[in-house]
Amino acid sequence: MNKIKLGIPKGSLQEATLELFKKAGFNIHISERSYKPTIDDAEIECLLIRAQEIPKYVEKGVLDVGLSGKDWITETRAEVEEVADLVYAKTGFGKVRLVLAVPENSKINSIRDLEGKRIATELVNVTKDYLKKQKVDAEVEFSWGATEVKVPELVDAISELTETGSLRANKLKIIDTILESTTRLIANKKSLQDSWKKAKIGELALLLNGALNAESKVGLKMNIERKNLNKVLLLLSSLKNPTISELTDKNWVAIEVIIDEKIVREIIPKLKQVGAHGIIEYPLNKVVL
Repeated sequence: MNKIKLGIPKGSLQEATLELFKKAGFNIHISERSYKPTIDDAEIECLLIRAQEIPKYVEKGVLDVGLSGKDWITETRAEVEEVADLVYAKTGFGKVRLVLAVPENSKINSIRDLEGKRIATELVNVTKDYLKKQKVDAEVEFSWGATEVKVPELVDAISELTETGSLRANKLKIIDTILESTTRLIANKKSLQDSWKKAKIGELALLLNGALNAESKVGLKMNIERKNLNKVLLLLSSLKNPTISELTDKNWVAIEVIIDEKIVREIIPKLKQVGAHGIIEYPLNKVVL
């Protein structure tokens, strides 16, 4: 049987990735101390690997496809094909930033002030490349984790990924942003030359993107008297025009629409005011554009 080998990121992205795959229609189970998760698709074989390592394994063909951050793809200089930009992270659906940070009371206030200073980071290549681009000569050393605690005793500054308020909690201030990173679905270039693997990877990308598109959307159904139809249509915004269906009572129509979840609480009372009845809000698993 044809199969693709898929790298699932172990660590901070793990739970968010499993949840995304579930919404995309794939159930992945990871048993304790196992690096070979099971998936309910006989055409996919999963391996649980640190996100930092996935780009190189994909480049070498050990994996056909995998998920890793743009930051680690850049850091490892891996020659891979970026199939999809999946905007999700460990705590939500957004980007993470790689930033330069120093203690709140530091006299270092800009990247220029890092001239001749020492910086700790896990992303050495990315940080060095950025400093070179900015024409700042500083020493960059690899950090084995817990980077935030190294300033100011061990280093002058850190280059660190930030998604939450962890930097503020450690009384650090950001002086510059090196890059913004999102999770990418990456593929081995030779694997994409295989027509079956290319099609399978394309299907995977389609379903994962569909699951992400659905994260911020909900469906709405309602009935409305035909005479009030235009009032409802003025209130609704959707991916495309709302679906309008005839009812047995010719004076009424049914409307179905996909809408941004963030505006639902504002729009439902207004829909009710213009005569909408039987309003139903329902969640979405996938929205395929």
